[in-house]
Amino acid sequence: MRAVTIPEFGGPEVLRLGAVRAPRPGPRELLVRVHASGVNRADLLQRRGLYPPPPGESEVPGLEFAGVVEEVGGVVTRWRVGDRVMGIVGGGGYAERVVVDERVAVAVPEGMEMTVAGAIPEVYMTAYDAVFRQAGLREGEVLLIHAVGSGVGTAALRLARRAGARTIGTSRTGAKLERAAGVGLGVGLPGGEGWEAGVMDATGGRGADVILDLVGAPYLAGNQAAIAVGGRHVVVGVPGGSRAGIDLRRLMVRRARLFGTVLRARSVGEKAALAAEFSEAVLPGFTDGSLEPVIDSVFSVVRAADAHRRMEKNGNFGKIVLTWGH
Repeated sequence: MRAVTIPEFGGPEVLRLGAVRAPRPGPRELLVRVHASGVNRADLLQRRGLYPPPPGESEVPGLEFAGVVEEVGGVVTRWRVGDRVMGIVGGGGYAERVVVDERVAVAVPEGMEMTVAGAIPEVYMTAYDAVFRQAGLREGEVLLIHAVGSGVGTAALRLARRAGARTIGTSRTGAKLERAAGVGLGVGLPGGEGWEAGVMDATGGRGADVILDLVGAPYLAGNQAAIAVGGRHVVVGVPGGSRAGIDLRRLMVRRARLFGTVLRARSVGEKAALAAEFSEAVLPGFTDGSLEPVIDSVFSVVRAADAHRRMEKNGNFGKIVLTWGH
């Protein structure tokens, strides 16, 4: 089969579309012919040699897929050949075919285009897991989203609005804040320095109940200043850096929680539990119109390097998607 490979580490130009051995499904697995796959910052890190796939996972980049079941293992009960599915993988999303445990797959809503489905799994599952399953965002609370124009940021924004929460978002790009306002952001604040004062002003001095941190170290001090009493600060990405000092006394006084999370390295059982809950709690939103992914741009897999360049320059608002043209 064809796949985008990384023959050597480096810039976007190292990506190659070539032939690799097609995977075979195990007894409880699906072989899926991929139609679309989202691009994620983890893919850029892997291309540079900074984020290798977990042991046993494909060396082909790509953390999500949407496609059609082409073959099922001998004990598969949930799916049949021809079913449309999407989901997250530890690697291999930039390939014509992927193999996944049947419990990890999620149904593509009827009538949804595969390009749209390819923009959903990684960002919406990450946002839902971090903001709701772990941080416990509730109706009426305030969610602060850093890098609100990113794929995870826009997914979190729409999930929070659907749940009746208030939203504040930061971005270093004014145009992205304007676009975020167009998809429902309550308060937009310029990133960099001083945004914490804006959070306190917008909340009447109370602060944010949940902080979805997609930036990392440079914002740690500001997050400590802007978190509400009993607040929850979840770190999902650290493109700005992973090391910073922390004032533990402030954390204690606010009775706040600081924790981190990743999806890629989780066990199949953990991913299956997330897929089941996601299917029940989130998937209906894509059918009733209360949710939809924000898609920035769509590239053929032959232009995977251009897709990486766009993300590396922070040019995207929402998801970048690769398609196979099936």
